[in-house]
Amino acid sequence: MAPGATAQTTFATKPDEKDPYIYQVGFGNRFASEALPGVLPYAQNSPQKVKYELYAEGMTGSSFVAPRAENQTAWLYRIRPSVAHQGFTRLPDNADLESNFLPSNPKVHVSPTQLAWHPFNLPSDNERVDFVDGLHTLAGNGDPTLREGIAIHVYTANASMENKAFCNNDGDMLILPQQGRLDVQTEFGKMMVRSGELLVIQRGMKFKVILPDGPSRGYIQEIYGSHYQLPELGPLGSHGLANARDFETPVAHFDIDQSAWQITYKVCGQLHACSQEHTPFDVVAWHGNYVPYKYALEKFTNVGSISKDHIDPSIFCVLTAKSKAPGVPLCDFLIFSPRWDVASHTFRPPYYHRNSCTEFMGLLYGTYGGRSDGFEPGAASYETGFCPHGVSYDEWKKASEADLKPMRIHEGTMAFMFESSMMFTMTDFAMKRSGKLHMHEPKMWDNLKAHFMSHLDEVNADLKAAGLPDLNSRSK
Repeated sequence: MAPGATAQTTFATKPDEKDPYIYQVGFGNRFASEALPGVLPYAQNSPQKVKYELYAEGMTGSSFVAPRAENQTAWLYRIRPSVAHQGFTRLPDNADLESNFLPSNPKVHVSPTQLAWHPFNLPSDNERVDFVDGLHTLAGNGDPTLREGIAIHVYTANASMENKAFCNNDGDMLILPQQGRLDVQTEFGKMMVRSGELLVIQRGMKFKVILPDGPSRGYIQEIYGSHYQLPELGPLGSHGLANARDFETPVAHFDIDQSAWQITYKVCGQLHACSQEHTPFDVVAWHGNYVPYKYALEKFTNVGSISKDHIDPSIFCVLTAKSKAPGVPLCDFLIFSPRWDVASHTFRPPYYHRNSCTEFMGLLYGTYGGRSDGFEPGAASYETGFCPHGVSYDEWKKASEADLKPMRIHEGTMAFMFESSMMFTMTDFAMKRSGKLHMHEPKMWDNLKAHFMSHLDEVNADLKAAGLPDLNSRSK
């Protein structure tokens, strides 16, 4: 590979036609990778001289004094350090990119009811839009300066980033391609991410996105002040849900390009650019546990009821992030994928509910019944906390009358939910400019009649048999 090199390691995945890269496996591991042998320093991080006169550069993803289990760091050994740049310039605001979700911001809005969006448009052929230019914010909570909150974005792009990289200093980004793979180059190595996989780029990491399949669309959850982790398994034991061994982290790769580059930084929601005369992807070796990673959602091990009743959606949690309140997640990332449904004497779809959490759903591929019309791949839906919701009347009737045999559900489908303990506000783009907003149609529940009223004689007979006053006397 001219002008660079890629590491080889024994404990790694194998490349294939859809993904030409190899990865180290595991979640939360302390990895080590070198693209040239002997570059990683022996038994120290910052020697007086690094092999080939490389520069050592440290990166921290947590406070220096965080507990060992939560401490995230990385050491990078690179051709030129990140400080070798030509200064910063403020870029014009992207009107569709929002970071302040406090209700005092006049550019955000509150919705007490359900909302939905048809699939978002891809850029037209006569405009060139890369991943960064194609970011649009839909909803969120908090503010990056508060170090707690969430932003939900979509991206729609038709152009690869060339000598341009992006660095988000505000939060971690969980990226879900829906249409088209993303060929992502990071400081730690290269990653190919398809629909059905998630990618996490943690705060402060530089990356660029190439579109090998042409126009691309997807979803992003950005979190402020926290990092994703695997949910606790409790009574499940040591295995189940997303297993740590199935997460993949790149191996070291470096380029020797010394041409002009632009790095776009997002800081407190503002975009700033710095120019430099060398590629940011010149890391010859690295080690640490503050790394980007990906995960194939099809590897998720579903669990559920094998007797009766509908288990809480926490059983579908792939990743979670802590809030500042003990025991209350800032957000959970859940998926709904193919699985068996076998519960007896049970209403099998989600029961009608009013949860304290806020829910935002999207669809990567397949079909997901019971939502609003237009819930197609690339679309989205939203319910604020305590907003009553559930399946349509048709789905209720079918589930209430079905022969409850073991059945497969969600075949060929991958739906997801961003679930948060926080209330969200909605952006101008989501409510006004996207052109895709449509309300959930309340008529889908019109036929949920008061069937109880047709059983009044039966109820009164039962009350009489129990020696209790009938309904007529109770209403007086």
